[in-house]
Amino acid sequence: MAIEQKDALFTLIKSLSKSEKRQFKLYVGRLGGNAQANFMSLFNLIEKVNSYDDELILKKTGIKKQQISNTKAHLYKQLLISLRFNPVHYNVRSQIREQFDFASILYNKGLYKQSLKILDKAKELALNSDETNLAYEIVEFEKVIESQYITRSMSNRADELSTQAKELSLKNVRISKLSNLSLQLYSLLLKGGYVKDDVDSKRVTDYFEKALPSYRLSDLGFKEKLFLYKAYLWHSLIKQDFVSSYKYSQKWVDLFEENPEMKKQNPVFYLKGINYLLESLYLIQHNTKFVQVLNNFESDLKTHQIRLNDNTNTLSFLYLNQNRLNQYFLEGKFTKGLQFIPKLLLEIEENKSKIDAHHIMVFYYKIACMYFGAGENKMCIHYTEKIIANKGLKMREDLLCFTRVLNLVAHYEAGLDYNIDKLIISTYKFLLKMNDLHEVQRKMISFLKKLSTIYPQDLKKEFINLYNELIQYKDHPYERRAFLYLDILSWLESKIQNVSVESIIEQKVKKITK
Repeated sequence: MAIEQKDALFTLIKSLSKSEKRQFKLYVGRLGGNAQANFMSLFNLIEKVNSYDDELILKKTGIKKQQISNTKAHLYKQLLISLRFNPVHYNVRSQIREQFDFASILYNKGLYKQSLKILDKAKELALNSDETNLAYEIVEFEKVIESQYITRSMSNRADELSTQAKELSLKNVRISKLSNLSLQLYSLLLKGGYVKDDVDSKRVTDYFEKALPSYRLSDLGFKEKLFLYKAYLWHSLIKQDFVSSYKYSQKWVDLFEENPEMKKQNPVFYLKGINYLLESLYLIQHNTKFVQVLNNFESDLKTHQIRLNDNTNTLSFLYLNQNRLNQYFLEGKFTKGLQFIPKLLLEIEENKSKIDAHHIMVFYYKIACMYFGAGENKMCIHYTEKIIANKGLKMREDLLCFTRVLNLVAHYEAGLDYNIDKLIISTYKFLLKMNDLHEVQRKMISFLKKLSTIYPQDLKKEFINLYNELIQYKDHPYERRAFLYLDILSWLESKIQNVSVESIIEQKVKKITK
């Protein structure tokens, strides 16, 4: 996860574990003079304080004002060198690069045979780990050395290296195209959410088909398949084809199950695959499979099948807790879910320096939905207004829109209707501005707008009429997303039957699981 940094050095030092700090002190202490060096004085000060302050540095250390910048840069570099030596941060890519550096040293000393021997082992490791970019670099270096280390087999060796370089180059180009396509589709999903009409859908599909490189699945390596499945996943999610998103997220996860060593080499990709598999299962309401995958995910974390570091710990926290919330939604257990929220909020606060605002607001939206489902509408409003008040928020437009709709419905349910007309107008304007006003939303707003003119004895009839109007959109390719964010139909059923939303959803769950 990316962390917003006010001061890069301060943030880095505060991210260090006790063992990393101890290792750094041992590392710089290898030469006696370093203990008194300016950069160590700076480290010792920053380690103790809660915020970065140049004036405090001038006051508490012997560093002069003109030395601060260079001292910070030197300390930052020394910290990174120390961390590089830490086994926690040592992985296959580090091992390959280290061997490459050793080969470079031997080459510069004119020890060509020894250099080639190390490169050959590094190349084998790179190919076995599907690190094709690094393998290509090694082959290019081998070509340089072979041109100076003349042997009788040079002709065959030249052909072999040229062929290998060509194959790796083509492979890397294909990986690049697939990863570019995946990234662009992911960007579309984050910015606009799902497609809104046939024109939008055709535009996305045309772009996808044009950018998708030709391939034979049997020729693809691990990373090529990974980016291919990711691209298909984003494409299916944007088009609201959730069965296909389940299919490709499952392929994504299966790829790691077939190559278990990749869980530790590429833990972030594995975690994201699990998360999108869970999200797809949630969207198609497959509760049994959802619980199974979530339990397996928790087991993987407990048994250290996934390499854990600051980054993967943060992702694990996000994905586990988002999907624990989704499990309560799937089972309709909103009241029980409220017991989970205080602990979650505490953990969000503890991790807020590592979580971006978007993910925190997604948590707030889910928490608001939990309170709404449990009938605690004032608390629902409390969390929707946290999102609405965040004017600088870079959040998915569809989530912003449904936050406004949920806020409006919660105000009505809480009996806070003294300014409901003003709220309806502001919500309507916001949806128009976002170009996200759909029929489901339009009918909801129109209904709420005329509520004040409906006689109490006619209210149930009007709820029934609205339900009958909206039910036709439940499976509509572009309108059904409204029901993914806010289960309006269950809310209407609860008003018609005069029972809680929670009991309506629990009844539906029981029917599905019979």
